[in-house]
Amino acid sequence: MILLLSAAHPPDDMRVVRKEGAALAAAGLAVRHLSPHGPAPASLHGVAIETLPPGLSRPRRWWPLLRRAVALRPSAIHASEPDAWVLALLAGWRTGARVVLDVHEHYPSRLDARLPPALRPLARAALRGACAALGRLADAVVLAKEGLAADFPGARTVLARNHALVPPGLAPRRHAPGPLTLLHLGAIGRARGWPPLLAALARLPPTTRLLVIGRFTDGSEAAFHAEAARLGLSARIEVAPWMPAEAALRRAAAEADVNLVLFQPGEENHRLALPHKLFDGMAAGLPVVAPAFATGVAGIVRAAGCGVLTDPADPAAIAAAVTGLADPARRAALGAAGRRAAEGEWGWAAEGARLVALHRSLSGREASTPALEAV
Repeated sequence: MILLLSAAHPPDDMRVVRKEGAALAAAGLAVRHLSPHGPAPASLHGVAIETLPPGLSRPRRWWPLLRRAVALRPSAIHASEPDAWVLALLAGWRTGARVVLDVHEHYPSRLDARLPPALRPLARAALRGACAALGRLADAVVLAKEGLAADFPGARTVLARNHALVPPGLAPRRHAPGPLTLLHLGAIGRARGWPPLLAALARLPPTTRLLVIGRFTDGSEAAFHAEAARLGLSARIEVAPWMPAEAALRRAAAEADVNLVLFQPGEENHRLALPHKLFDGMAAGLPVVAPAFATGVAGIVRAAGCGVLTDPADPAAIAAAVTGLADPARRAALGAAGRRAAEGEWGWAAEGARLVALHRSLSGREASTPALEAV
């Protein structure tokens, strides 16, 4: 059994369960996700789901997660956050399980925003050293995007990028004339651009709406609504309640016209970002307005021809990019290009196949999937 171990990811997480876990389960491997959050279904996409009791702070989760990981006696542990990496290595030492570290972000820069500039190089060096040490102790390191392998010298690294997963039966958006509905899908916060987004919305025609499907991850929701009220925008904004990923995509494809990815400059993770929201919008047939500075996102948008690149910190630039998408024929062309890319070159299938091949090789089973691509 492969244990997907999470210290923070929810039970139905898009990458951990709906992409990685589902790919492994579809290949005939037994998979369980151990997550700190609940409630949750007993299984999802072939992945058994198990959660801890609610209300535990993150440090208080560590011992229950470790104890349960050891008790389950998995053949492999696939861990998704740095604290889960440590727990996985400890559980692997106790049980003999193979250990895979799943790397979603550029962790050496995570403390930059909290530290004065003079201390950032020292913090980066320390975190890079920790990543390297943990990577060498693991059996493999899986990378969610290019540009992360340098932090894990000496480790076996394999790409399984956050590419698009198009749900069966998802009809793409049918673009038509009329007022625009802008979409912000997934986690939202100041660093993900809501202040310039609201300022841009105030510059756009009063018939332009904003639909937010996701949760505020930095505690700024009250400030968001206060600023919207100050700008007279409240009636033009809907913040939808939580919904399953498939339902969110169906609503996006049914109602939205333009997908917004507005990561703000100044964070290395934003420059390297390969976010679900980009690929989800492509799957829904929506053109995207995205940051020109974000090399990962910008490269995909240029290659696929599926949107407009702009300065996400400049409300006037965001408003101009949206205005340039007023023509439904242009939106339809860009959206169709994104959907084709999501179903082809930028789809999840090849990434999932590499993940399956990795776990089969760790278990000693002959892989019937493509050879591993090391990075």
